[in-house]
Amino acid sequence: MAVKKDTNKQSGGRKKTTSARRSYRKKKNKDLPRWIYVITAACFSFFFIVGSYYLFFRPYFYRFRPCFNHKYYDVCMPAGHSVYGIDVSRHQGDIDWDTLKNGNHPDAPISFVYIKASEGSDFKDIKFKENFENARKHGFIRGAYHYFSTTSSGVSQANLFISMVKLSPGDLPPVLDIEEKPKNKKKYIEEVKIWLKKVEEHYGVKPIIYASSKYKKKYLDDPFFKEYPSWVAHYYIPELREGEEWLMWQCTDLGVLPGIKEKVDINIFNGNKKQFKNLLID
Repeated sequence: MAVKKDTNKQSGGRKKTTSARRSYRKKKNKDLPRWIYVITAACFSFFFIVGSYYLFFRPYFYRFRPCFNHKYYDVCMPAGHSVYGIDVSRHQGDIDWDTLKNGNHPDAPISFVYIKASEGSDFKDIKFKENFENARKHGFIRGAYHYFSTTSSGVSQANLFISMVKLSPGDLPPVLDIEEKPKNKKKYIEEVKIWLKKVEEHYGVKPIIYASSKYKKKYLDDPFFKEYPSWVAHYYIPELREGEEWLMWQCTDLGVLPGIKEKVDINIFNGNKKQFKNLLID
């Protein structure tokens, strides 16, 4: 028996196939050239690598560079300075002051020690009294600093510091450590000013402001702060930028000193020994 062909069905199939091919060609024509994807990926990789280098790796490469200056306390020290110091807190634990004194490097002796006294309006460093007394007992020039909090008033923080720190002739001026990022810059700056004025009035000497270079530019751009000596925190660089004013420079947080188990911040005074002596409280 002869079978009649379904011409309509076959015709419909051919139409669908032709339509699908046209759709594929149309879609293919809309696709971007492959070279555009390659260039886009290359640009993204380039900016990612460069950005990562400057943000995360470059600040720490100084640790691994060859040391062309003198290396003291396991750190390559910036050249051209003669007065060195450290700052400590409870984070350094129990300090063996005898070992620290006897282990001083003859070419870069640690002359001064800044010791954390307080933070905010109610935090007292548990090692302050012990460290403050031992520093003077072992022949170090001592100083005290307060860590400023964004959650307390300048008055309450100044009162806490004053209640804890009794400075004597031969001690260093008080220091205000400013690091926290405020939610309200204007109000925060006013509280910082209150602390500085109150502490200056009590001790009869201008406090030193400790902050990083970037922090100073962003938050301490008020001309008022130029009246106060600057202690700059900037790590892993051979020298500070030309023209930057500073009294002290915290150049590393990786110092290894005898008598202290933890790593220590090392600081440099911007001047000679005679100028450093003039900084001390009368």
